[in-house]
Amino acid sequence: MALTELSAGQHAAAMADYLAERSDAAAALGSRGPVRYDAEGNLHSDILAEFETNGFYIFEGVIDRDEVTELRNAVEDTIERAPSPPDSDTDARGRPALGLDYQISPYIFIKPLSDPWGGTKLLSGRHPVKMTEPTPDDDAPEHVVHLLLQMCTSMPAALRLYGHPDLLSIAEAINGPDFVPYNDAIFVKKPGMGGSVAWHQDGATHWDNPRWHPGIHGFNFQVQLYSTTPANALWIVPGSHAEGRLDIRALVSTNEGGERLPDAIPLVTGAGDVTIVSRQMLHGSFANTSPDPRVSITFGFYPHSSVLGVSGGLNTALDEKKGSKKGSKKVYDAEHIRRRSAVVQVALDARHQARPDERRYRYAPFAEIEDEYRYGPETIANVLSDYTLYDIAI
Repeated sequence: MALTELSAGQHAAAMADYLAERSDAAAALGSRGPVRYDAEGNLHSDILAEFETNGFYIFEGVIDRDEVTELRNAVEDTIERAPSPPDSDTDARGRPALGLDYQISPYIFIKPLSDPWGGTKLLSGRHPVKMTEPTPDDDAPEHVVHLLLQMCTSMPAALRLYGHPDLLSIAEAINGPDFVPYNDAIFVKKPGMGGSVAWHQDGATHWDNPRWHPGIHGFNFQVQLYSTTPANALWIVPGSHAEGRLDIRALVSTNEGGERLPDAIPLVTGAGDVTIVSRQMLHGSFANTSPDPRVSITFGFYPHSSVLGVSGGLNTALDEKKGSKKGSKKVYDAEHIRRRSAVVQVALDARHQARPDERRYRYAPFAEIEDEYRYGPETIANVLSDYTLYDIAI
């Protein structure tokens, strides 16, 4: 039986032994725990050392229960407001769909259990091998939401998450106080329908840089709104972030288990945990034929030195939806970086307004001009309405 002829149930059964074996390996490796600081208030050196060695860390219990609930509700409301069908101007209840006035739609749809990027030239061709695409159950819809974009415009709760003091303190500890944001996207993997993401490395620009180092392409956070399992989790190959650009096609084709790479592990988490993964890490996820949902709020940051004056080498899904010409690249000058980084400062103020008693992070690039970026009608219009046009992808 060809892999693409597997039913959802057959796929789940075929994966069972691999999931169990590699889950044990993940538990043995560790690289997880609460956010910890030293006596000076800096991220604990033990965490930094593990992240440097393994290329990932699972921060446990970062997001409190009330905020997780708020974020779940915001995501579900946003999904319910999606155009139905995808090319419609109305949602499933006949209301005007969200995002009709956005320059770029906040929704990316796929067929259930499909791999939209594997084996294609999309996203700069960084997903060279297609994952198994099981056949969904007969009652599955024709399309499902795969990604939600522009969360800081659509969801005030997500904007406030973007200003979380622990997450931004971690970003500073790794990338320096003038760290620069990448983009944001919410991965939605509904039970029995969520698609896969083929094995890939995110970085695309600095592989041949004479000053290359394992952190040059930055990192991504994933805030987990539900407990994740080996069947629906993000999978990584620990340590691969330090090995340079990998021949992913060869790794899969020479592996007896195909896409089930022998050194990969799942990042199993609880609701409210936050994973951090180097963008150079080999990572991906399998079609979600499990009964459990996964919703991962994803956003990343770079060192400033990796971005200023650099031509973006990664053509993102957002660029493709805008119809960017092949080979066209933005040069990220100081003004472009300021425009995109301003979202962080607005998020900080939005969070402070909602949680005035919480420790407030101070973002160095805007330390002297914070009053110009208070969250309100003006910054919603001038900073948040089109911020994804200034996403930085390297």
